[in-house]
Amino acid sequence: MPFLLLAVMALPAITIGIVTGYFGFPQLPLSYTSYYFALQVAIVIFVASQAPAAMSRDLRFRVAPLYFSRPLSRQQYVQAKYAGMATALFILVALPITLLFAGALLAELPLDEQLPDYLRAMGGAVVLALVLAGIGLVVAAMTPRRGLGVAAVVGVLLVLSGIQAAVRGMAEEFGNDTFAGYAGLLSPFSLVDGVMTGVLGSDSVMATPPEGAVMAAVYCVVAVVLVVGCYAALLGRYRKALS
Repeated sequence: MPFLLLAVMALPAITIGIVTGYFGFPQLPLSYTSYYFALQVAIVIFVASQAPAAMSRDLRFRVAPLYFSRPLSRQQYVQAKYAGMATALFILVALPITLLFAGALLAELPLDEQLPDYLRAMGGAVVLALVLAGIGLVVAAMTPRRGLGVAAVVGVLLVLSGIQAAVRGMAEEFGNDTFAGYAGLLSPFSLVDGVMTGVLGSDSVMATPPEGAVMAAVYCVVAVVLVVGCYAALLGRYRKALS
């Protein structure tokens, strides 16, 4: 499954690079920063399939106490799980972005135009990996059954995206662009998009992106709090499971 999803993520990037070079397009049909948002379904499936594999089986088969019978602290265990999941997610996102960048260079697009966008996208990939890894692992750690964990992770991520879209749509309907901008805080994907827009200066994929230094700061604070909160929740979960 991980390699199949990696292929799903990489194939469009290769295709875009070939088409851009063959037809001589002056720019990529899909920007780096919007690429992984366009393929977020594959990313959600990856998180849902791998987070329970990392967390649920240790709890279901009660092998977690065996880890801690050796000189291994709960903090080290959680840090290893979090780092492993975040690294896998980063590879899943960064590899197709790099292939897209290579395709742009092979199509002889200007390096000085492509490199800044590529670096912004890689920075966003780091933030996205940390945020999604935290949410996926916390949800997966709540149940020892992998099947339920997969469904729960998919459900949480899709419901959050649906709520964000509904709230933003209502705010835009009433002409409240400020509230519509803050609605992006409700979904991890739009949250990361807001961080990339406010801090990295990338183009937003949202219809109503966050505007102003205050809103950008709020997005950054929420992202940091979310990552730290997920880490703390995982520590608490294993403290409870092994008490």
